[in-house]
Amino acid sequence: MEQGSAREGARPAYAPGVFPHAPAERRIPEGRVPEQARGEQSRTAQSRTEQSRTEQSRTEQPRTEHARGEHTHSEPPAPRVVRRHSVRGQILDALRAALVDGELVPGQVYSAPALGARFGVSATPVREAMQRLAVEGAVEVVPNRGFRVSERGPRELAELAEVRALIEVPVMLSLARTVPAHRWSVLRPLAEATVTAAAVGDRAAYAESDRAFHRAVLALSGNEQLVSVADELHRRSQWPLVSSPATRRADLLADASEHTALLDALIAQDLNVVQSLVREHFTGADG
Repeated sequence: MEQGSAREGARPAYAPGVFPHAPAERRIPEGRVPEQARGEQSRTAQSRTEQSRTEQSRTEQPRTEHARGEHTHSEPPAPRVVRRHSVRGQILDALRAALVDGELVPGQVYSAPALGARFGVSATPVREAMQRLAVEGAVEVVPNRGFRVSERGPRELAELAEVRALIEVPVMLSLARTVPAHRWSVLRPLAEATVTAAAVGDRAAYAESDRAFHRAVLALSGNEQLVSVADELHRRSQWPLVSSPATRRADLLADASEHTALLDALIAQDLNVVQSLVREHFTGADG
């Protein structure tokens, strides 16, 4: 600042307080401000005003954009939901249906490449799906050959029915006492879906609709772990036995009619009928 002052004698020096480096003995008359000082003060004030406006703009901009509904970096747009059906998932569903239909014969060994050619896919998703079925107990891994469909006898089916009854009968009796009728009525389409599948003899569709009905009933308990365990036991009970004849359409219709009868008993809170129907339903081949 001192370098920009006027020559001595040409005009008075800056007053103390305006520029602190000015000598104290050189004062300007009161009420007068040199032109250079006025220019410096004006430029300083203008600079401070512009800086204040810039800071205010930076501070208020996020609020303005948020008010207009625009997203900031701290609030990214909600991701779009993308639904994808994996090949492995589709193959797994197809293999499960083939198990229920008896197309995959108990005791037979199937290779992943052969099944892949059958479904029009590579061996990789078939092998991954088969590994999942091996975890579930539906097949056994045969090294260097493929997968053997598990052989099951009547004893295993009876044991599964007993365990399912121990889990589901008390739960359904408890639900029959507490769940209002209108909540049971919502399950009517699921019960009717089992009848529709049975009427056309579609065993795979019946198996899926059968499990869907039981899951919906047990879900009213609010216990997700119970629903998961019961559904796994239910799925295993649907696998065909060794050398068992194909389930007849009449048998499927009889099992399906038990769903609608059970629903009627639950709505009526008839505990004796609920108990007998559930136990009888579990002893059936497709219950």
